[in-house]
Amino acid sequence: MTQTTDFLRSWLALTHVNKLGPVGIHSLLETFNTPAAIFAAGRSAWREAGLSEKLIEQLAEPDWDKVDADLVWAEQERASIITLDDERYPSLLKNIPDAPPVLYTLGQPEILKLPQVAIVGSRNPTHAGIETAHQFAAYLTSMGITVTSGMAMGIDAAAHEGALESMANSALKGSGFTVAVTGTGLDRVYPAKNREIAHKIAENGVLVSEYSPGTPPLPGNFPRRNRIISGLSMGVLVVEAALQSGSLITARLASEQGREVFAVPGSIHHALAKGCHTLIREGAKLVETAAHILEELGSFSDMLAPPS
Repeated sequence: MTQTTDFLRSWLALTHVNKLGPVGIHSLLETFNTPAAIFAAGRSAWREAGLSEKLIEQLAEPDWDKVDADLVWAEQERASIITLDDERYPSLLKNIPDAPPVLYTLGQPEILKLPQVAIVGSRNPTHAGIETAHQFAAYLTSMGITVTSGMAMGIDAAAHEGALESMANSALKGSGFTVAVTGTGLDRVYPAKNREIAHKIAENGVLVSEYSPGTPPLPGNFPRRNRIISGLSMGVLVVEAALQSGSLITARLASEQGREVFAVPGSIHHALAKGCHTLIREGAKLVETAAHILEELGSFSDMLAPPS
């Protein structure tokens, strides 16, 4: 077994420690510097670091079966595992407080480092909302921006489809791409209706998840994955959202992360406009065209090179 594989196994073993989570892993890395050093430290040092006995027992006996299952999954075509100290890890995401220690990807992982704008919104949008998401995504992709979303039904799916269509039709052969951040392991597609979209993204863009293969679509996974959608992106656009929409979580996380937040306005009588109007009142940029988004991304100008 190579040293590189040993190093990766230590990272994966950390992620399989139940109840530790990204924040806990970051805290341990600040104390012990590397995953291998964490496991080598021993029970006394773990107690000094304030770990519970349950966590200590897991560190003493890592779940190597799950680690090896991850490595077997990564042997398939287009699959990768990227750790926090890997040069392929996207710099914007790395800077958020609870950055995922490990990313599982299916597709082209280098896309994760390209300039991205997230498009999110209702799972039950109007026809106009679907058209708006599709058109905005197609325009941004044609201008060299990668479109990121969560592959949910509705606005997410329309954004991915707009980006894929633009990539297929572009004379520049895809100056931008599309990224789907999932709330499951990448051996599963959720919702199942988006299986075709998922296959296209794996072939032409990249699927990414912090969850290991085999992870089912648990309800708590989806709010957590929203921080990755916003963390990868220069800004987040919300297209149609009710007041209780999960898209508002993504937008507020984006604001906390120092990203731009954009919202498409609608009728004051329409329930799916209320979330967007709330964001605008809170300081989100009102946009009527995709060009307005590019105009507002000045703080990320060093990332916005013209497509070549």
